[in-house]
Amino acid sequence: MKETRNLEFKENISNTFLKTVSAYASYDGGTIMFGIDDSGKTVGLDDPDMLCLKIENKINDSIRPQPEYSLSVNSKDKTIKLVVYPGTSKPYFYNSKVYKRNDTSTVEVDNIELKRLILEGRNMSFEELISVRQDLTFALLERNLKEQRGIKNFNLDILKTLNLYSDNTGYNNAAAILADDNDFPGIDIAIFGETISIIKKRETLNHMSIIRAYEEAVSVFKDYYSYEEIDGSKRRLVEMIPETAFREAVANAIVHRLWDINSQIRILMFGDRVEIVSPGGLPRGLSKDEYIEGRVSILRNPILANVFNRLNYVEAFGTGVRRIKDSYSESSAKPMFDASDNSVKVTLPVMEYGLNLSTDESEVYKTLSKAKAKPISEIMASPEIKFGKSKVTELLKAMAGKSLVMIEGNGKGTKYRMI
Repeated sequence: MKETRNLEFKENISNTFLKTVSAYASYDGGTIMFGIDDSGKTVGLDDPDMLCLKIENKINDSIRPQPEYSLSVNSKDKTIKLVVYPGTSKPYFYNSKVYKRNDTSTVEVDNIELKRLILEGRNMSFEELISVRQDLTFALLERNLKEQRGIKNFNLDILKTLNLYSDNTGYNNAAAILADDNDFPGIDIAIFGETISIIKKRETLNHMSIIRAYEEAVSVFKDYYSYEEIDGSKRRLVEMIPETAFREAVANAIVHRLWDINSQIRILMFGDRVEIVSPGGLPRGLSKDEYIEGRVSILRNPILANVFNRLNYVEAFGTGVRRIKDSYSESSAKPMFDASDNSVKVTLPVMEYGLNLSTDESEVYKTLSKAKAKPISEIMASPEIKFGKSKVTELLKAMAGKSLVMIEGNGKGTKYRMI
């Protein structure tokens, strides 16, 4: 048995456990086991029934507001189990400070995180707070609503319906993010050459309506990842990366990101993929597996999400990941999703059709795709390749048998290139 984010061991009883009580009550709850050392070994306690009362008194005297918890004694091994439940009156203070779990340690929250907890305790979000600026205009939002929803008269009543304005408080942060001019970060786009040291183009879309930033990001994407193919008298649009997937990924980054930090959504464009990185991890209560599988959706910014839905930028709440995956249904290269405590990243690869590659073959194929022809020594030097020369040679010959790779020359001068 090992300590985790939601399980802590205490060999004896000291006031340090109260920090973890604050952390568990302020977030997702957890368990503290007394009478077990850091290695997970049971050492037991003297008179656990008396110590159980001591724990209860310490919590009741030191944590504000009062958290919900339960205590139980295991008479056989003389341990105490303290279960702290997620609170509804967040945050929970110990000695005028609030704590959170950072993996298996307990640390004090910073001012930004404290403000988030206070809002959560009030059942509010950052986008609902009153905007610092009230001199806002909405020409772009007006244009798009008229085009997409057929609205004839754009006025304060429309903004009230969208929950962007209140007679009592004025415009909120969601309104400011959508306004023509604002003080919020936007989208940073970088287009790379052969390596990340070569930046072919850089465009930063800041302090403008997030609608404009979204539209301009889509325009840049279309310039690099789609082209027209002429077949006789007909023209056919070819998408190297599905535009639907890109639009969905960027829209999701906008409506799910944390807006209280001064950080941009980053779009990194490479020859073989696009990466969309959104500031802030997954919303609390949503696991990484639930996110990747598209089973559950928790809206971090429901006001913005509603506006984007009305503008047809997102079809329905909770379907983004599934729509991205569906757009790659005929491609052997698939999108990837990753989430950490501080960011969410979606990787959209250039589509590949009918390759029927194994996982190992795919690694070698990706390396070949970055150059017209490579000797095996250069392929082996790629950080993507994690097996030996004989294995690489075997995979290349297998792909040659599938008419995907051409072998040129022989001996040390043998080169391989994609067909």
